Amino acid sequence: MNETKHTLKARIIRGSRNVFTLRPLEGGGPLECRIKGKVLRNSEGFYNPLAPGDIVHAEDCGGGRGLILAAEERRNLLARFNQKGQKPQILGANLDLVLCVTSPASPPFRPRFTDRLLAQAEAAGIAALVLCNKYDLCPRDLAETEERLADYERIGYPVLRVSAQSGLGMENLRADIAGKTAILLGQSGVGKSSVINALHPHLELRTGVLNEKYDRGNHTTTLSVMYEFDDGFVIDTPGLRRMVPWGIEKEELISCMREFAPLAGRCTYGASCSHAGEAGCRVLEAVSAGLIHRDRYESYLRIRDELA
Repeated sequence: MNETKHTLKARIIRGSRNVFTLRPLEGGGPLECRIKGKVLRNSEGFYNPLAPGDIVHAEDCGGGRGLILAAEERRNLLARFNQKGQKPQILGANLDLVLCVTSPASPPFRPRFTDRLLAQAEAAGIAALVLCNKYDLCPRDLAETEERLADYERIGYPVLRVSAQSGLGMENLRADIAGKTAILLGQSGVGKSSVINALHPHLELRTGVLNEKYDRGNHTTTLSVMYEFDDGFVIDTPGLRRMVPWGIEKEELISCMREFAPLAGRCTYGASCSHAGEAGCRVLEAVSAGLIHRDRYESYLRIRDELA
């Protein structure tokens, strides 16, 4: 006899090759689901139709399996341009906080990568926090790293200096993400899974070691997975080798970089100013005055060139 089918609302926990794990909102075990009809409305044009954090309506077919019927409208989404698939890839949906994870060394501190994450978070309208892991394993000279971390704080981003290994700063992080849906993003090797293990050791997520030849991480997390704890959710993501922004027009980029935004349209040439050398450019004046860090300005130019 066939089991009675019923519909329910559920949250996407993870997905791979169009098979998604759902957790029903009203309790119950996980469901392994495919999309009914294989096409989901409003998912056209994306590398992946659904991502952790999405809320869907599904049909429970029994035996821990089901079919996704429809997806609810997202409050927001965070995406990047997937160069391999030549389409935008959704990293997470319905988010409250983007944790931009970096490290002072092993792998080396790469603030321009963080600049890209912050710009994408601004474009999506999602709050962001810079999380510097492995702070107890930092090099003897922290001056360059500290200068950039201090600049992020100056322009209004919270910065946490933590160590998943020693526990430094983890209680502050726990307080900052409690009750929220947060996503950890960063390059391979910065310790995203280690941070989650430090918060909740019972998860025992697999972690990796650095590639000594290239001083960068090897992929140990192979797909984005959402974990529930402390009345909230955290999404662990695979390490990103490149962060190519998506959904930002080159003219809009200035509004996605927090300390640049008040200068938009105020140059002598108005909105047509490229901020690359024109007379009367307010952005260049701000760089000269130290109101915009020169590295942040270089990030702006490089991202703008890509968007163009």
